[in-house]
Parts: sequence; structure tokens; C-alpha cells
Amino acid sequence: MAPRPAWRGYLKLSLVTCAVELSNVVTHSEKVSFRILNRATGNTVRRQYVDADTGKPLSEKDEVKGYETGQDEYLLIEEEDIEAVQIESSHTLNLEGFVARRDIEQIYLDTPYYVAPADKVSEEAFTVIREALVKKKMAGLARIVLYRRERPALIEPFGKGMLLTTLRYDTTVRQAEDVADGTEKVKLDEEMVELAERVIERRKGKLDPDTFEDRYENALLELIKSKQAGRKAPRAKPAQKPSNVVNLFDALKKSLSDDSGKEEKDKAKPPVRKPAKRPASAKGKTRSQTARRKRA
Repeated sequence: MAPRPAWRGYLKLSLVTCAVELSNVVTHSEKVSFRILNRATGNTVRRQYVDADTGKPLSEKDEVKGYETGQDEYLLIEEEDIEAVQIESSHTLNLEGFVARRDIEQIYLDTPYYVAPADKVSEEAFTVIREALVKKKMAGLARIVLYRRERPALIEPFGKGMLLTTLRYDTTVRQAEDVADGTEKVKLDEEMVELAERVIERRKGKLDPDTFEDRYENALLELIKSKQAGRKAPRAKPAQKPSNVVNLFDALKKSLSDDSGKEEKDKAKPPVRKPAKRPASAKGKTRSQTARRKRA
């Protein structure tokens, strides 16, 4: 099943317009998730708004947004009032300017979305815009309203379609000099820098996302499988903290030596283990489910 579009609207280059839709690049559907249960009954629980003064629960129809105008004073804003707020970027990605992709600093990149034509009629105009960006080696700058916030965005060719990446506002980004102040005062030993370069050279390779493994996710799955089987939950030893006192030169030399031994081991290394399979929730028995069966 195709993912539900995160946004639908139009892509505009001067007088050329085509209908497009955005879809999420990232999915979290396969991640381990937990529900909150009542420990005594095993039943799921739900959250509910209550009146801060009376303590009485509120029904959904009685909930309304409020904008604080003073001490304990609020202006009521209805949902339809917010829905009525529309600006150009609510429905149109107007390509206002163009930049070289390499000129965008990584710290300003936020969330990526796939961009595709929304219908057959729009495919020709969409392809023309994409191919023009490819040949000029440029990316377009636009604005888009997503989740009730206007965000600057970068649009660039990507495969047969395009990729839109929302950008962070400069006011929300901390600059590197704010956190790395003082490093320029360090006196460098060129021999140690050379050793570090050799460590990097030994470990260089190509980025292959297929080899990424979420080891924490796998550990959670192993925990769940153990609990389902009635076994004691596995307990890993805490990672040892590195010593603060270290001879940097000796550490770099040892790193090179360890890498040499690692290369020999890697030649006889078995294939990478596949991620642990998700246990079937229908087959597992939680403690509360078991307790309910006994009481029955």
C-alpha cells in the first residue's frame, strides 16, 4: 500500500505549475513500541484532559485551544479558525531562487520528503523542472506550510523524482564556534596527526546503509522473546568508560596495530547477522494475560 501523502499542492517555476505530493522518506512502523498498561489488571490505559481547577474530565467536544493574553486570560481559538488561515505556501511550492546544493550547510538540513507528480497531467511539467535542475546542478528554494508552520525548503533532483528537505531557521541553529571555542588554541604534534590520518586511511570505505544495524532495537527484541519464553531477561554488562588519562601518541599507535589485526580477522569473518525477528505479539503471553487466565 502506498504511503499516505504528507502534503498535496503545486510546484511552481515562474508560470509553469504542476500538481505534486510529498511523502515521508522515513518510516517508524517497524520499531518496537510499548503500550501503557494497568499493572493490576493488564488492561490498557488512556489519557484524558481534566479541568485544572475542578479536576473533572473533559469530553472532546468541550476542548478548545486558547492563546494566553494575560495572567489567566485566554483568547479562544476554534479549530475552524486555524484551518481558515491560508497563505501561498499552504498549497504552492514557489521556486523563488536557486543555489548549488553544496552551498547549504548540513546543520540547516532538517526533514526530507519525496516529491512526485500527483497525477498524469503533471508528469511532463514535473520532469521538465527536474531535468532543468539536473543540468544546471542546482537546487530550488521554496517555502511550505507543514504541520501548521511555514518552513523554508530545498528542492533537488533525486532519482526519477525530487527530494524536498525542510530547512531550519537561522535563529534556531547554534553555531559551531559556540560549542567548539578554544580548539584553535591547541598546539598540534604533526606526528600524531599523521598517525591519526593513517588510522582513517585504514578504515576508509563507502557508505552502505544496508549494513546499518539497530543493535538497541535487536536487544529489545531479544528481551521480548526471553519474556515470552518465560526466561530471565538478559542483562548486559555496562560499557566500560574510557580512562581520562591517556597517552595520545601510544593510543594512536595501538589503534594502528589493532586495525592490522582486525583486517586479518575480517577476512575470515562470517556474514553479518540479520536483525532479530520481531516476535509475534499474538503468540506471546504477558504476565497480566497469564494472571487473568488463572483467575478465570
